[in-house]
Amino acid sequence: MALHFIDETAGAVAPGDTLTLTGAEAHHAAAVRRVRVGEAVTVTDGRGAWLEGECESVAPREVVVRIVARRDEDAPSPRIALAQALAKGDRDELAVQAATELGVDEIVPWQASRSVSRWEGPKAEKGRTRWATIVREAAKQAHRAWLPEVTPIATTAALAARGDRILVLEPTAEVRLSAVDLADAGSILLVVGPEGGITPEELARLEEAGATRVRLGDTVLRTSTAGPAALALVNARLGRW
Repeated sequence: MALHFIDETAGAVAPGDTLTLTGAEAHHAAAVRRVRVGEAVTVTDGRGAWLEGECESVAPREVVVRIVARRDEDAPSPRIALAQALAKGDRDELAVQAATELGVDEIVPWQASRSVSRWEGPKAEKGRTRWATIVREAAKQAHRAWLPEVTPIATTAALAARGDRILVLEPTAEVRLSAVDLADAGSILLVVGPEGGITPEELARLEEAGATRVRLGDTVLRTSTAGPAALALVNARLGRW
């Protein structure tokens, strides 16, 4: 399979044109992935444009690709978002990486009451940027035409106000996620709590907004695996897989 890269200018490129990868993307292509002249690659703008091309020249700071084919993919519908509670260590980052590979359309960092990690002040934008970098690299690994958005950090009130079909992953819920009807959902928000779980107050606030508590099975999953597991199930239910 051809190596895949992301360049935000790819949407303006047509077959027969050349596209020049520069900066970090050129370094990744030339020095890390070691592409060669004549090698086939694919490039996306992260907004649905999918280009196929061949490398015409390769240098650490500039990789020129001659485009031979293009297609444009529609945005997935319904849109699936993951509200991932901040977690200690790298568990939240593992969830973000896996969810991106599995096809999530939006990542919402959630400052839950029981989150050990706190994104406050300048740390909030630094954390969002870190997650966006993880998403970008995972999207390249997964050969995605659409790059998931990473939103600014959200409160529980902000989650409740989004207007999505909200599914809160809660091990004690009576309803299994596999039994939920998603046929009429315009957008879906999967909510995953931190290690200490979601507080009763947070659950109540989300349920006031129409959220449904759901469980994946009879076991309790880590915050790093619950979201990706739920996303895989939702993908199958929606016919994406």
